[in-house]
Amino acid sequence: MENKYQKNTPTKDKRTYIISITIIGLFFFIFGFVTWLNGILIPYLKIACELTNFQALFVTFAFYISYTVMALPSSWILKKTGFKNGMMVGLFVMAIGTAMFIPAAQTRVYELFLLGLFILGTGLALLQTASNPYVTIIGPRESAAKRISIMGICNKVAGAIAPLILAYFILNDGDTFVANLGNLDAAAKVIALDGLAERVILPYLVMTIVLVLLGIMIRFAPLPEIEEEQDENVNDVVGKTNIFQFPNLVLGVLALFFYVGAEVIAGDTIISYGRSLGIPLDTAKIFTSLTLASMIVGYVIGIILIPKYLSQEKALAISAILGILFSIIVVLTPPMISVTFVALLGLANAIVWPAIWPLALHGLNKFIKTGSAMLIMAIAGGAILPLAWGMIADDFSSQLAYIVMIPLYLFIYFYAAKWHKLSAWK
Repeated sequence: MENKYQKNTPTKDKRTYIISITIIGLFFFIFGFVTWLNGILIPYLKIACELTNFQALFVTFAFYISYTVMALPSSWILKKTGFKNGMMVGLFVMAIGTAMFIPAAQTRVYELFLLGLFILGTGLALLQTASNPYVTIIGPRESAAKRISIMGICNKVAGAIAPLILAYFILNDGDTFVANLGNLDAAAKVIALDGLAERVILPYLVMTIVLVLLGIMIRFAPLPEIEEEQDENVNDVVGKTNIFQFPNLVLGVLALFFYVGAEVIAGDTIISYGRSLGIPLDTAKIFTSLTLASMIVGYVIGIILIPKYLSQEKALAISAILGILFSIIVVLTPPMISVTFVALLGLANAIVWPAIWPLALHGLNKFIKTGSAMLIMAIAGGAILPLAWGMIADDFSSQLAYIVMIPLYLFIYFYAAKWHKLSAWK
C-alpha cells in the first residue's frame, strides 16, 4: 500500500508525520493509563463497597470481557465509520464509561462501577482496533518496528504512573481511613464510606472531559484514512476449510488467554496481596507500578535481544520458564520476597504478547483476519482467570492463590517449545 506521506512536500511530510505519531503515541499512553488504573481500583472498591477478594476482581472481569464482546463488532463498526471516525467514536464511548463513575460514586453501587468499566473497555477496544494500523502506515515500513517499540513504551510508562496518580486522589490516607473505620458505628461508617466513594468523582470527571476533547480533536487531526488492503492469495491454504484446522492458532489463542490472565493477576492483585501480608496501604499502593516498571525493563531487553540474539520462540520459552520459577518463589517464600517476585512477574510477561501473535497467525493467509479476531477475544483471560485467584485467596490465602499461575506459564512454555510448530492435528 502506498504511503500517503510520500506524496507530500518534505516540510509538510515531516510536520504531518510528527503530528500523527504524537497523536498515536498519546493514544497508546491512554491505553496503558486506563488499563492499569484497575490495579488501584480493586483495593479502593474493596474498601468503599465492602467486597471480598472474589467480588473485587469483577473489576477486571467487567473491563476485559468487553474486549471479547467487541472483537468482531469493532471491525464492522470501522467498516461503517472509517478508522479516523472510529477513533473518535471510541473516545466518546470511553468518556461515557468514565462519566458513569460519577453516579456510581454518588450512590456507592458497585454494579454501576462495573457498568462504567465495561463501557470504558468497550470504547478502548474500538479505539485500539482503529489505532493499531496507524503505527505501521504513519511512516516508512522499514522503521515500523521502531515505532511499535516506541508505542509499547508509551503504553507501559502510562501503566506505571496511572495507579500512582489515582491513588493520590482516592487512597492518600488509606491506612488511617481503614484503621478509623473499625471504630465507627454503623451510621458513621456509611457516611465515611460514602465520602470515600465520592473521592473518585474528580479524577474521573477530569478523564471524561479529556476524552471528549480528544474525540473532538481527532475529528480535525491530519490523520490519513486507511484503505483496507485486499486479501492476497485467498486460495493458498491447501486443504484448510475453517479456522479450527490450524493448531498453531487454536493453541495460540489458549496461550494468549492464559498469558493475559497471568499479566492481569500479576498487575492487579499485587496491592491486595501486599495488604493481606500486613504491608501498609501507603506502601502497597505503588506495587502495581513496580510490576509495570519491571515490564518496561523486560520490554527494553526484548527490543535489544530479539531477533538479533534470540528468536521469538526462544524468548517466549525463556519468559515462560521465568514465569514458572517466579510463581513458585511467590508461593513458597517469606512475605517481602514473595511480593517482590510478584512484581518481577512483569519481567517474565513483557514479551509474551508480541511473541505469540506471529506464531499463532503463521500460515493462516486468507483466515488471518478471523484469526486476529480470535486472538483479541483471548483477552477474556484477563476477565476470567483473576476470579480464580480471588476464590483461592478468599478460601485459603492470597499467597497460595498465585499457584494458579504455574499451569498458565507451563502451557505457554509448551506452546513456545513445540505446539506453535504444529501444522495439523494428529
